[in-house]
Amino acid sequence: MNKKFNLPYFLLFVGLLVSCNSVEIFVENKEVPFQKTYTRFVLVNKELGILGFKDQLLDQKVQLALEAQLVDAGLVYDAKQPDLVIRYYSNEDLRQRERVNTMNPYSFWGMRMYDPWSFNPMMGNLRSPVTRTNYELLQVILDVIDPAQDKYLMTITGVTEVTSSKSKSRIALKALEKTTDTFIQVNLTQKN
Repeated sequence: MNKKFNLPYFLLFVGLLVSCNSVEIFVENKEVPFQKTYTRFVLVNKELGILGFKDQLLDQKVQLALEAQLVDAGLVYDAKQPDLVIRYYSNEDLRQRERVNTMNPYSFWGMRMYDPWSFNPMMGNLRSPVTRTNYELLQVILDVIDPAQDKYLMTITGVTEVTSSKSKSRIALKALEKTTDTFIQVNLTQKN
């Protein structure tokens, strides 16, 4: 069977593999349990002009996306008498990952033909090259507060890695979506 190599489908497949970033969700800081289904909310960042992200454009995108997600889930934005206060912020931590290349460039020389991974005493102590990759550990954090009791209902953290500044906005919005979905599911399972 003679199949032709289809470059556009191959590039699409590779693009999908590269774009898959996992987001881990952590729920913590529960001072009081949910006692009802909350219907009205306010975003503290929007009302007080607090930036939750270092980049102002990204912060605006996150704010609009968060409000839209909550409204789509059936909650109503009410700055005067909310029964739920939500604050969002981020932790953007630059990091570096090191990887040692263990491939020996002289693997089949001389007596090393049968064991290419062992140390060759004739070549001296060759160091394996180390490659360093920069990335950013991004945490999108939502604080959900009950204003009547002035206590935390929960803090939800979405943790992911960003390897390119071009994809940071997309990855941050994906992490926000997963954290907001976690809150919405908890809120909808409560009985009035």
